[in-house]
Amino acid sequence: MASSDEVESLQLDHITFLKRLAIFHQQRGTALDAAPRVNNKPIELQKLYHIVLDQGGYDEVSRAKLAWRKVGQAFGLGTNNAAAYAFALKTVYYKNLAAFEIKDRYNREPPPKEILEHVTARGGDLLTRTVENYSQPSIEDAEPSGDDEVTTPNGGEKMDLDDPGSGPGRSTRGLRQAPPQRVLFQPDLSSSRQTRTATGHGQSPQPTTAPSIAYNSPSLPRSISSYEPRPPFPLTLRGVTTPANNSTRFYQQVNQQHIGLKRKAKNVTEPGSGFDGPNIYVRTLQALKSGIPGEIRYALHHLVKISHERGDKFRFEAFPGLAEALIEYIMGITSEYYAIHWQVSYMEDVSFDNVLDAINGTPKLPEKMQRAKRIDFVDELWDPESVIHFENIIQAGLATRNLLHMEENAQYLVRETNLARDMLTIVLSLPHDLRLTELRYYMWDIAECLVPYWVMPNPPRSDPLYRLLLNEIRESPDRGAIVTCIRTLCRISMNLTVNNNISGVPAETIHKIVNWCLLQDEELVGAALDVLYQYTANPINVAVLLYHHKSWECPLPPLLGRMSCLLRHGETETQTKVILQHPIAEIPAETIPNIPADLLQKLLQMDEPERSNVWLKCVFEEHKDSEITQIALWHAYQARFLQHSNPAAPNATGLLPAAEFIKNVSIIFESATAQVVNGVQNKFIIKGIRPRRHPTDPRHHIYLRCMWKSPGQGNFCSEYLPNAETLKHHLWQVHCGLKYKEGSTTQYTAEGTGIRNPRIDCHWNGNCHRLSEGVPKLEPTIYNLVRHMPIHIPREGKDVRNGQHKTGHSSAASDHHFVPNKLGPRGAHDPRFLADAKGLPISRSEVDPEGKEAVWQYMTYYNTPVDEKGDPCGLSHTAALVLRNIARHIVKANGILRDGELVGQEGLSRGDLERWMSNEENAELVAERGAAWMERLFAGEVWECLCWVMSYNRSLGPVVADALALVRKGMER
Repeated sequence: MASSDEVESLQLDHITFLKRLAIFHQQRGTALDAAPRVNNKPIELQKLYHIVLDQGGYDEVSRAKLAWRKVGQAFGLGTNNAAAYAFALKTVYYKNLAAFEIKDRYNREPPPKEILEHVTARGGDLLTRTVENYSQPSIEDAEPSGDDEVTTPNGGEKMDLDDPGSGPGRSTRGLRQAPPQRVLFQPDLSSSRQTRTATGHGQSPQPTTAPSIAYNSPSLPRSISSYEPRPPFPLTLRGVTTPANNSTRFYQQVNQQHIGLKRKAKNVTEPGSGFDGPNIYVRTLQALKSGIPGEIRYALHHLVKISHERGDKFRFEAFPGLAEALIEYIMGITSEYYAIHWQVSYMEDVSFDNVLDAINGTPKLPEKMQRAKRIDFVDELWDPESVIHFENIIQAGLATRNLLHMEENAQYLVRETNLARDMLTIVLSLPHDLRLTELRYYMWDIAECLVPYWVMPNPPRSDPLYRLLLNEIRESPDRGAIVTCIRTLCRISMNLTVNNNISGVPAETIHKIVNWCLLQDEELVGAALDVLYQYTANPINVAVLLYHHKSWECPLPPLLGRMSCLLRHGETETQTKVILQHPIAEIPAETIPNIPADLLQKLLQMDEPERSNVWLKCVFEEHKDSEITQIALWHAYQARFLQHSNPAAPNATGLLPAAEFIKNVSIIFESATAQVVNGVQNKFIIKGIRPRRHPTDPRHHIYLRCMWKSPGQGNFCSEYLPNAETLKHHLWQVHCGLKYKEGSTTQYTAEGTGIRNPRIDCHWNGNCHRLSEGVPKLEPTIYNLVRHMPIHIPREGKDVRNGQHKTGHSSAASDHHFVPNKLGPRGAHDPRFLADAKGLPISRSEVDPEGKEAVWQYMTYYNTPVDEKGDPCGLSHTAALVLRNIARHIVKANGILRDGELVGQEGLSRGDLERWMSNEENAELVAERGAAWMERLFAGEVWECLCWVMSYNRSLGPVVADALALVRKGMER
């Protein structure tokens, strides 16, 4: 039986199939019977469809004999009148699924509905049925039958008499009845013919009566004697369809006849069909070039839409003239402000003021615009044509801006023509008008896309577009325009091998950029830092900063202080766990430890089963890979408490039964289970526990074991003491034979013990011998012995590894975690700032569930953002690069700043500077001044901050380390 999930999945599949089928019939214009019934039984269309497809499809099933009856058996239609039910089932498939099968399975267009759904289901060959080869079946051929192929049975076969419409007397199946006696038709061979008058009006002619001849007469030929005529069919009366009784059916038949009469000519293109014209891309290009206002508006509308949604389809290289047409149309805005109409020339002659050089660029373009006559206008008096023209230009600018975001288009425009640079210069030089604000934004975006592939002349200020950029940064009150212009300035020649030489920037512009670094606007600060990074890469610009720093409201020292603060922008505190000592596996105990006398007294005062439970916890511990036999565990329990469980003794507590004791082990230790190991002799064990190396008290305090091994003794002392003080008394009194003496220098003496020669040597672990064999050798005195013994005394509560007690104590630094001062690096070494880090010390012992011990350390870092490759990024990284550039070029900048004045600010090259500094006297003078500037700019808080970032910022550490190395090198000069 199918599960509920399977039934639900089948139901969803059936609903999906019916939805697909309904959509198909709706598109085809036919009716769908979603819940047909045959013999009062529902037919599931999806099941019928898959059964027929499994047998080869509608045509294959119709060709096979009795195939539709076999399909009907899957729906339990019954055996009585099976042929009629088979034909009804075939009709259901024919009306609802036959056309869907042709489309779904063979991916072919089914025949028209007039020769498929609107006609009878008689026959097959739907895949090859067309209007030309299809003929309407006759009444006799259209008689319904479950199986279309009817053959005359031979003498050895039995006739299957189940065709619907057969006589009622022939209902027996499988039995052949004797044919009735027939009278052969004898035609009238007489030459005379009865007239209508003789026969009587309205009477049908009757055949002439002939002598009766036996059907199986031996005198007849064999072919005639074996002839069996077809049985008579009952007359079927069908009503004639007229517009009065069934108008819908009537018009369907008329359309069917019309389709049957119509013959389509092949390979003939009718007028108005067969050619859709150019695609939308070519259409917009031609419309833009046409100069017709309506066509231009149509083209710009579609260009904006396509460039926004499918900008990758419009490649300037694939549509020659598109970029030039857009640029020329945008430059037409000049005619609204100046009495000039630009003409584009691809020749070298550009002597006229209104001619633009499309190949090499137009020289002195701003001067040409200044010589043009200015048009005075009033905002409120623009005519409708000018408004439409203005809107079209803005759409052209938007479309161009969208298309240039694809790198291929930007490279093509820079490579093929210089019109784009002229367009930017013209539009950005227009008067400041509120209606031009949107267009100016588009122009700056276009410039940002193109400048990575442009090479600026030397000096850059000779380029009019470069001057427009600097003026916009200095004078514009629009933050968005300022950010875009700064990004454009930083991207000049970015995708070329030529370095971007940002020079000739006015002092007022640099002053504003420096002030913007003090804001809390992250986007504006990031853009300003990008400019400063490229600006400080040139030593001449660093000399300009040194020259102007006194006259500015924001001199260099505060700028460097701001840069040092930005080094910690976006930092996140992270803690890293560093392993100082790897875990050491503990040697498991081989025997069950004895419990000290004081612990035994406490256990004897308890009742069972509490006593056994506490004893198990004190001498056993959980360990998933260890095991102990049940008999050994039971014997240890008996050996410890049997002598104290005498029933005759008062207040004595008896032992637990063995079964109950073993059962309690699994209750006390969660990982412990009683198991049976099969073998020659079954072994009963407890899996998951092992003996402790040192017993513990009920509060889980570990007892200290005495590891003294006297000469001549084979075993250790194996006495367990509750604390270190008790262990010391035990060692000196029991094993050394000394007596505690209050007020003595060593507090222990051999006086009064009766021992003349006390054992003045150490036998801890049986192999110490520090006083007799140590290097350097100590004098065997009681004083040296008492001073030496505490090194073997372990710390209380700590575990013992491999028979050796852990000795020594951690220093004060190991008990605290160093946290950098949040207020700055000035107090980095102040003991007041030593504090716990989230309650976790810098060094501690950690015991894992496996009984291993590890020593680790927490390191706290304050890392700034990194990219997906792990490289530093963001404001902090750019600030570090600016500091490194200034530290690198301070010395060379002093070679340019001679006697407090700039030497060749515009024309001095790096080669000239190197040649001037090649003189030893000049180099020494420059080094001395550079060291002074380095001390003035980087000493104090900036130096401490750089050191702090290098130590606690792992992402910026390498960059800051380079800056510190440059600063130290400059100071040493």
